[in-house]
Amino acid sequence: MYILKIILAIIFLPITLIVVLVRTASFKPKDNAKVIETEEVFDKEKTISNLQQLIRCKTVSNRDPKLEDEKEFKKLIDLLPSLYPNVFKVCSFDKLPDRGLLFKWKGKNSDKPSVMMAHYDVVPVNEENWEKPPFDAVIEDGVLWGRGSLDTKVTFNGVLSSADHLIAQGFVPENDIYFAFSGGEEVMGNGAVHIVEYFKKNNITPNLVVDEGGAVVENMFPGVKVPCGLIGIAEKGMSDVLFTVKSNGGHASAPTPHSPVVEISDACLKLEKKPFKSHLTQPVAEMFDTLGRRSTFAYRMIFSNLWLFDGLLDTLCKKKGGELNALMRTTVAFTMLSGSKATNVIPPEATMIANVRINPADSKQIMLDYFNKTVDNKNVDISIIQGMEPSRVSLTDCDSYEKVASAVASTWKGCVVSPYLMVQCSDSRHYGSICDKVYRFSAMDLTSEERKTIHGNNERIRLETATKAVEFYIRLMRTC
Repeated sequence: MYILKIILAIIFLPITLIVVLVRTASFKPKDNAKVIETEEVFDKEKTISNLQQLIRCKTVSNRDPKLEDEKEFKKLIDLLPSLYPNVFKVCSFDKLPDRGLLFKWKGKNSDKPSVMMAHYDVVPVNEENWEKPPFDAVIEDGVLWGRGSLDTKVTFNGVLSSADHLIAQGFVPENDIYFAFSGGEEVMGNGAVHIVEYFKKNNITPNLVVDEGGAVVENMFPGVKVPCGLIGIAEKGMSDVLFTVKSNGGHASAPTPHSPVVEISDACLKLEKKPFKSHLTQPVAEMFDTLGRRSTFAYRMIFSNLWLFDGLLDTLCKKKGGELNALMRTTVAFTMLSGSKATNVIPPEATMIANVRINPADSKQIMLDYFNKTVDNKNVDISIIQGMEPSRVSLTDCDSYEKVASAVASTWKGCVVSPYLMVQCSDSRHYGSICDKVYRFSAMDLTSEERKTIHGNNERIRLETATKAVEFYIRLMRTC
């Protein structure tokens, strides 16, 4: 199909050239989100001190509950009244199953409630690989070190510090605001599920939900040099897929062809060579339409004429991989492989696990069908260990999105705000059943190096970044 389009474009070259150039010339930047120039003044030292105390709680979640220290989770929860006293004076507070925490800040109305989310559990650490102790919350050269400093105790602290500050000023929101936190997000726990069930049971329909997701980043979109504030309006699905091949085993001295390891490897190579079809979904199309207009001439030509250059873009994505490719298609990452337990034994069973991130245009069933068709080997059993479908796509042509976008643009002045597709998973996916205005934005500006420390060694945050998170939530809550 793409080859046919190119042939037709060459045949009608003069007309094609005129169309392409006119569309490129008219592909000019849209107005950015509204910027509020007022300055927000609050206690930044207390903001940092509170975050330090949260980090010192070793709230490490694990798929095996026996490896979790429940005392550390209780320690964090018990600290909250002293860290955020005004919140506890004014807001109701409920503990829900699976470490769900829910605060309600009563507003003047209850018609259009907002929900601010975060999770307070963190992933495990290899302490010997850290330059600073991961739970000591050391501050050095304007940087706070610690597990959870980015993911996501900074937003947990940002939400509660903002509310505490505004309550002290006597501010009352126009509508109810809920603070919804979970202590098991990193292990796909049910804390957020119980909170959503609470909303359903009490007929509460959020008008706005904000959770972790995008951030203010640089050099992530081709040809765009200014910082970009990315707001996720949807997230990809996720599945862990198990590939299994069985045999009678045997001694390695007399091997027969097509051992389990060979057949598993062949399946891996087939899927590596034939990636999923690309899809220009709504979140990505809106991102291209926003950021593509601010790119260099060559990229503006591509993004304004995808009717002609979609094949070229697809080829670039497949060759380069990385974030742009992940936005365009379902991706497959082979992460685990096992065979024989002895060097001289043909394995009676070989297994391989792939972590799959499902494009919103696909589904778990489409993924499974594609795997079976591409591998085309009845000896390879393919099954889903666990997984979730892609999320609902949220609205952008509404007041709720504009509120978030304005808070981003006002806090990080000079950035261009854009919708995007989140390629990771978050607790916010559960809210799709009750809300079509769920936005994923981690209230931080991050360098590529800082992003790499999330779930990695030496996670850390600049103090300025931590206080900016509070400024963002203050601005957002004022509009709720």
